[in-house]
Amino acid sequence: MTINPIADKAEAYLAYETEEVITWCDGCGNFAIQNALKRALVLEGYKPHEVLLCFDIGCSGNGSDKIEGYTIHGLHGRVIPLAAGAVIANPKMKVIASAGDGATLNEGVNHLIHAIRSDYPVLFLHHDNQNFALTTGQASCTTPQGCKANAAPEGAPEEAINPLSLVLSQHPSFVARTISSDTDHMTEVFRAGLKHKGFAFIEILQTCPTYNKHMTDPWLLEKAKEVKDLPDYDAQDIWAARKIAEIDEPIHTGILYHHKNRDNFLEVMKFRDGFITSPTEEVKHYDLSDILETL
Repeated sequence: MTINPIADKAEAYLAYETEEVITWCDGCGNFAIQNALKRALVLEGYKPHEVLLCFDIGCSGNGSDKIEGYTIHGLHGRVIPLAAGAVIANPKMKVIASAGDGATLNEGVNHLIHAIRSDYPVLFLHHDNQNFALTTGQASCTTPQGCKANAAPEGAPEEAINPLSLVLSQHPSFVARTISSDTDHMTEVFRAGLKHKGFAFIEILQTCPTYNKHMTDPWLLEKAKEVKDLPDYDAQDIWAARKIAEIDEPIHTGILYHHKNRDNFLEVMKFRDGFITSPTEEVKHYDLSDILETL
């Protein structure tokens, strides 16, 4: 029998619920993703007022008012710098950012690269449904070559970007993959990401029943294989992770790479050594009346 660790935490879980009407398509992977995120937050002991959830534009962004907590809806492709600025200003807040494949790798790939480089203490959930679903299913840079999509009726002509290969090439500190078809697995991967002190990149292969007909729940469940079940797999070996990321089938899930001892962005800011306050607590008020009188 599977024991549900959330069963005795119903009150804490319900604290993350809102009264907003959910508008995702029936069967959308976002239902399970948000459920898993709420479960992970509860199981790790976070309350809504202790969390800042940053959302990009897209179907994932439509979840910004469907979860309680401090939430902010940013610009397309710009959620990562938004989250980075927030956590630098107030490191005492757990900051989580969510964005789709279009926002992350089409519009915002520059921000992703520098977030990995700087290792901002942010949990980043990459919703990869392999299309621009909010704008009716155009091909994105992760749409498999040859797959048909709106505006690409003969199939996506270009080779798709491999998100994990890109991220792992930039010397990250935490990389994981999960699937929206398995809420329990997502919950555990999210919990690991919440515990990580740097930039935690989690790719979620997400079903989109309206526009992505090739990546279904049965298909993902059949293809997924946990890396921890591989003999002698070492999640601290980045070359092993890069090799795994290049394999199309099976789809390896779980924590692919974890650099536990890397100093994150806040820890390398030596001029902040000794500070016990956050920048938001250090804001001062200045009397500008004399300056204003000269204008």
